[in-house]
Amino acid sequence: QVQLVESGGGLVQTGNSLRLSCAASGRAFDTYAMAWFRQAPGKDREFVAAINWRDVTIYIASVKGRFTISRDNAKNTVYLQMNSLKPEDTAVYYCAIKSGGGLVAVRSQYDYWGQGTQVTVSS
Repeated sequence: QVQLVESGGGLVQTGNSLRLSCAASGRAFDTYAMAWFRQAPGKDREFVAAINWRDVTIYIASVKGRFTISRDNAKNTVYLQMNSLKPEDTAVYYCAIKSGGGLVAVRSQYDYWGQGTQVTVSS
């Protein structure tokens, strides 16, 4: 089992920044990928960004250049630095992990999930 705990969400104004953290504990994978998804009210959960054990990253187009995913292996933590936030970024943000290093944007491919952290961007 893997436990994921997100933190860092909050209420910010348009143009401001937030950094989300996701701390992992429990079972360790030799190779893995971790991702951030988000879910806005009334919408499906969508992929945002992912990073694998080799620090290869992928992003959805709408956050490229604004969001940065990174990891600290010593702390078993993955981060999502979110800059130039927009009201359309408002959502509950979830982190997830999968075994194997392949980077995918498919929700069903991820094995474990955190409980989410709310991000609200006011206009």
